[in-house]
Amino acid sequence: MSEPKSSIFIFLLFISSLLYVHSFTFSSDIISLQAFKSSIKPASIPHNSCLATWNFSTDPCSIPRVTHFTCGITCSSGRVVQLTLDSQGYSGTLTPLISNLTRLVTLDLTENNFYGPIPLSISSLPNLQNLILRVNSFSGVVPPSVTSLKSLEFLDLSQNSLSGSLPNSMNSLTSLTRLDLSYNNLTGSLPKLPPNLNELALKANSLSGSLFYSSFDGLTQLMVVELGENSFRGTLDAWLFLLPSLQQIDLANNSFTRIIVPKPPTNFNSQLVAVNLSFNRINGFLPANFVYYPTLRSLGLSYNQLRGPIPKEYSKKGSLQRLFLDGNFLNGSPPSDFFSGDTTVSGSLGDNCLKSCPVSSQFCLKSQKPASICQQAYGGKPSS
Repeated sequence: MSEPKSSIFIFLLFISSLLYVHSFTFSSDIISLQAFKSSIKPASIPHNSCLATWNFSTDPCSIPRVTHFTCGITCSSGRVVQLTLDSQGYSGTLTPLISNLTRLVTLDLTENNFYGPIPLSISSLPNLQNLILRVNSFSGVVPPSVTSLKSLEFLDLSQNSLSGSLPNSMNSLTSLTRLDLSYNNLTGSLPKLPPNLNELALKANSLSGSLFYSSFDGLTQLMVVELGENSFRGTLDAWLFLLPSLQQIDLANNSFTRIIVPKPPTNFNSQLVAVNLSFNRINGFLPANFVYYPTLRSLGLSYNQLRGPIPKEYSKKGSLQRLFLDGNFLNGSPPSDFFSGDTTVSGSLGDNCLKSCPVSSQFCLKSQKPASICQQAYGGKPSS
């Protein structure tokens, strides 16, 4: 055989060997993918969707993918490592045989119509880092077995119909950095949270009880807390505002009655940017210590039961850009600096008991409360 022909032959052998390696999918992975597709109603699979290309006459991990398995899965060395569906409104259940995909790193079924419980067998995915089932119709409880996923970094089960309480062993998820269970029907109180969380989102559930330091103890990397639209109550204690990495707090639409805002220690470098405590039942005076948080840009305390004057320091805080204090029983005259041409702050001071709030200012577009209501709030005495 001549040298050129020999070289071509060797090259073809090399290519064919690569194709052979890449076309071999682990048998249990194929079984899992077949069960996954079989659990979805055929009528909900559009002809131009990823699942429509899943034809098992072709090996799922074979390359190149021209007509079959063109999207939806990613393979590595014959194992499925990613299952990411397009948002086509697929309707069906999540098969327990998903547990066969033991090399799976990402499972993402976002914005479809999966229903029924999340299978307990999902705990058999030791390499799973991203579990994203948001905007579906899953029901039942958050499986306690999910807390055994030691590699899990991102858990998003938001906008489903999950109920029951959070697993008590949530803090076992030591790799978890982002948790979003918002817009479900979860009840009960907060357990001890995973130690390496950056983002906590449990908005719009029916969670209740007080917020205790024991749930947040050790969360030195926590940056975002979104617990709005629940039924939390009691006092917001000083420790919350001193979490070292915290940037955003959203606790609006709860039933908190008291807030303790500490003056940060001199060696404490606060990262706090936004606080929303609107639509609670917080009473007492406006916390003056908010002015000592150097990066605070947005503060919302609308529609609580706060009274007394607005601290003058609020109008002199250079970082503040948004201030919403409407819907309380604040009295006295608002700081004049709010109405100077140099102010960069926007917001609302309306629906209070303030005197001399200029209607020409966007702060005062909402009118103040009638004098009779203000007198009643201050025990029949004038509110000024």
